Amino acid sequence: MSRVNKRKHVINEAIWDDYILPNENQSIVKVLKSKGNNLHQVITPNGEEFLVSMPNKFRKNIWVKRGNYILVEPILEGNKVKGEIVKIMNKKSIKFYKESNVWPKEFDEPKKVENNTDDDEIFVNTNWKKVHVYESDSDSSEDSDSSDHSDSSEECDSSDSQSGRSNK
Repeated sequence: MSRVNKRKHVINEAIWDDYILPNENQSIVKVLKSKGNNLHQVITPNGEEFLVSMPNKFRKNIWVKRGNYILVEPILEGNKVKGEIVKIMNKKSIKFYKESNVWPKEFDEPKKVENNTDDDEIFVNTNWKKVHVYESDSDSSEDSDSSDHSDSSEECDSSDSQSGRSNK
């Protein structure tokens, strides 16, 4: 099988979930971090941490990020690596497992309180300095508006005279 066909079948298997419940020896774990060489450190619902390996069919085709949930099968002869990834969970499969009461209670995330403000949905660029805008009283803004217009016309006249131009 060519590399392209293999990738296509592996991705389709991951996306088009067949919704099979885990076997007795399989368990759902959360990825803590990637250790390299297709090894990932995971945590079980009990709090036990160990390494799992990614099988060849997933390598270079599907990536696992920190915080993802995966289905693992234990490896009996492993000392450090105690499991192998069977399935990488997506949102649909997690929802199915929760409906089937297979999902561990320890991995349930508290529901976020939704605010209907548009400010939360706006992307904040952290590369720019935050600019604070202060609003003043309306009385002082009217006074400053009239003085701003007269100042700006004077500035234009002075800039023209500096550049050598005249309005005459």
